[in-house]
Amino acid sequence: MSQKQILNTDKAPAAIGPYNQSIKAGNTLYVSGQIPLIPETMELITTGVVDETHQVLKNVQAILDNAGYSFNDVVKATIFISDMGDFAAINEVYAQYFTANQPARECVAVKTLPKNVNVEISVIAWKD
Repeated sequence: MSQKQILNTDKAPAAIGPYNQSIKAGNTLYVSGQIPLIPETMELITTGVVDETHQVLKNVQAILDNAGYSFNDVVKATIFISDMGDFAAINEVYAQYFTANQPARECVAVKTLPKNVNVEISVIAWKD
């Protein structure tokens, strides 16, 4: 029986609460929701939802890379957005990162997100 392994990297923003960037359990990696924080400065990207989504996915990628996974290993993605009017723009950026083997996914509009950002994305990745 394998144990859970906590995996964090300084290439992605540090957790802003009582959680870890990711947990590996067996062959599955659970990546916590990422918001558009710049890892080196912990400053928010505030230049629009397109730039925010790029930063979020760069953060996700850094966490995946740290654990030895890639976007091709992602089996489930969850997107939280503050305005469903941003769906098309977020989807366009998302498609640049998930170019093959697109995962199952949902996109949910919520009233507010941490630090009042416009987008947060979490993923689950799996490798055989």
